[in-house]
Amino acid sequence: MKNFEISVLDLAPVKQGKSIHDTFQDSLSLANHTENLDYKRFWLAEHHNMESIASSATSVLIGFIANGTKKIRVGSGGIMLPNHSSLIIAEQFGTLESLFPGRIDLGVGRAPGTDGLTAQALGRNPAMINEQFPRQILELQRYFSKENSDAMVRAIPGEGLDVPIYILGSSTDSAWLAAELGLPYAFAGHFAPEQMEMAFKIYREHFEPSKYLDKPYIIACVNGVAADTSEEAHKISTTLFQAFINIIRNDRKPFAPPVDDMDEIWSPMEKSMVLQKLRHTFIGDQEEIQEKLKDFQNRFNVDELMINSHIYDHQKRLRSYEIIREAVNSLSKA
Repeated sequence: MKNFEISVLDLAPVKQGKSIHDTFQDSLSLANHTENLDYKRFWLAEHHNMESIASSATSVLIGFIANGTKKIRVGSGGIMLPNHSSLIIAEQFGTLESLFPGRIDLGVGRAPGTDGLTAQALGRNPAMINEQFPRQILELQRYFSKENSDAMVRAIPGEGLDVPIYILGSSTDSAWLAAELGLPYAFAGHFAPEQMEMAFKIYREHFEPSKYLDKPYIIACVNGVAADTSEEAHKISTTLFQAFINIIRNDRKPFAPPVDDMDEIWSPMEKSMVLQKLRHTFIGDQEEIQEKLKDFQNRFNVDELMINSHIYDHQKRLRSYEIIREAVNSLSKA
């Protein structure tokens, strides 16, 4: 089994009874905690019009987290590029890289990160997305290049800076693009696992080396809920299950505390849908997590696992990342 890095995906989850200020402080606390545990990077994801997620101004929040940490890489997982001007993103991430040299990642995706009406309010044109997204990545690369210094339009800050770009995907579409451009690829297995295996196959088989990357680099994002006992892990995982029920029901309310019996909340059809979406979710004590990580890596052979952990109690969330770190360390020694 190939060794792999571990990282954090944080959606800045808003919990019932907590303020958005509390949410941001929890995100910073988690970043500090996982930095001390030697997690590789801490990414924040762009979402809009959701009471449960506060990471809409992703670049601003990245600055807040980077300023409160010392060494962990901080970035976007991701910026939904067609929601923005390429120049604005180049300037924002050029500013971040200038403030925190060698620590900023720019993960980009093409999805809206929201509902259709809000996507319209963001100025997206659905008819142009498949053409616009690849073009915008090339624009970003040009703005970051030293060669753009003679251009009429320049990204300052940004020009000449090494801001690594990662392509995000939740289907096979972006796998082809990441392979063609020779860029690292991150897959959203935490909510869209159906095409993950095929996406990795496409990316590996069609990867073209580039000046940015000489061989494929794959990040798989998964959900992880760990606790000192299996019973506790399954109890606190009901916050995650409720979050997915809310998605199915188009209910954007803040994250709920755990419950004793999910069967009182979901219907059999909803349960089936949620468990299908969460098929690559690691729930359990350290021994169970370790075994599930081993099985996953033997199957997918990724370079990095990015852990998303929807746990209502902040201290238990911190503990979950500790246990996952311990599980990975044990695997690497085996």
